[in-house]
Amino acid sequence: MFLCLEGVDGCGKSTQLDLLERALAERGHEVVRVRDPGSTPVAEEIRQILLKPRPEGELGGMAELFLYGAARAQLLDSVVRPALRAGKTVLSDRFCWSTFAYQGFGRGLDAEAIERLNAVACGDDVPDLTVALDIPLALSRERMGRRAAETGEAPDRLELEQDAFFERVRAGYAEAARRHPDRVAVVDGSGSAEEVAARVREALRGRVRGF
Repeated sequence: MFLCLEGVDGCGKSTQLDLLERALAERGHEVVRVRDPGSTPVAEEIRQILLKPRPEGELGGMAELFLYGAARAQLLDSVVRPALRAGKTVLSDRFCWSTFAYQGFGRGLDAEAIERLNAVACGDDVPDLTVALDIPLALSRERMGRRAAETGEAPDRLELEQDAFFERVRAGYAEAARRHPDRVAVVDGSGSAEEVAARVREALRGRVRGF
């Protein structure tokens, strides 16, 4: 199986990935966990290019789109495809639906261009199921502010976007689930970690062995 968690920053992905990885292992899955972009030396370098804060317009939308595609292709070749061939379950922090939501809805890039790029970069190797955690933007900002205060980390290039951008991203995930209910499920990401984990497991029920 190839599984993915998505959502705006602050939605609780990291916590839910930890809980889901544990739940999968308890059900007999050998899990390989990755992040997109990243998880290979080359893809991690691309990640740094993408997330480094820059003057507005220095990294154009189409350049951003192709960088995500390049990192994704490298991740597939180096980690995801070998793991799937070995019968392992891949659990990814973001993948192709991020491009649909962030570059398509957030940036307003051409949908056909995004579809073609994903087809070239990924082929048929896309997640069997993506769970998108949805939270109100006010909660996202609150959690991100709390995290920044705790870690001292400055926001990255995407985190610096305006509220309207992230509302469009949320709409992108909702549209992905509407168009592809067999591939994408939107889950309420508010509440306690345990409550959200129960909703994630419910989304996996009947689709993933052991749930």
